[in-house]
Amino acid sequence: MSTFPNTPKLLKGGIILLDPATSAVRRIIALQYNPDTLSRTLQVQGVGNESGDRSEALRLKGPPVETFKLDAEIDATDQLEIVDGTATAIGLHPQLAALELIIYPSSQQLNARNAQAQSGTLEIAPMEAPLTIFVWSAQRVMPMRITEFSVTEEAFDTGLNPIRAKISLGMRVLSVNDLGFAHKGGSLFMAYLQNKEQLALRSRNGMFSTLGLSGI
Repeated sequence: MSTFPNTPKLLKGGIILLDPATSAVRRIIALQYNPDTLSRTLQVQGVGNESGDRSEALRLKGPPVETFKLDAEIDATDQLEIVDGTATAIGLHPQLAALELIIYPSSQQLNARNAQAQSGTLEIAPMEAPLTIFVWSAQRVMPMRITEFSVTEEAFDTGLNPIRAKISLGMRVLSVNDLGFAHKGGSLFMAYLQNKEQLALRSRNGMFSTLGLSGI
């Protein structure tokens, strides 16, 4: 680690899990290494189709559907070098489990659902997951749902515990259309949108002459 006092602190991307009812923080997961690339797609939510009513051509139904894709690497080499007890015993299993459990219902929820079914409950509500927040700098703090999750385990110790792996994540940002304005996730989305609007104001405005025009 550099000893220079002016060395900038490297921030990590990560995921925060909030209780959906109380918004209490359940877990914070920081990525061990920041991915080199982050892919984003925005799908416009227009009204009608390409040949729709002219009166609807400029109307939007809501925010675009925004998706993210990234590949994150995790490695137990450093922990193994300092003889970290957990890494030595079970490798990367804890880190992988923490990420994978984001898309699992808990065993308590499954047992409760089974008990309801066994007691003859006619209508059983789907199980609710934590509110998942993706953080990629202070400019991007977004409620989201994981839509794709794959793991490639690339190296193992003598006990076949993974010690190097790559996790590929696909995520969909949840907007107020998904959560509503009163929901904690809805307020986080509005803060994300308002921050985007403020960032756009800091972008230099173009000129007609740059486009070869004198006006419109």
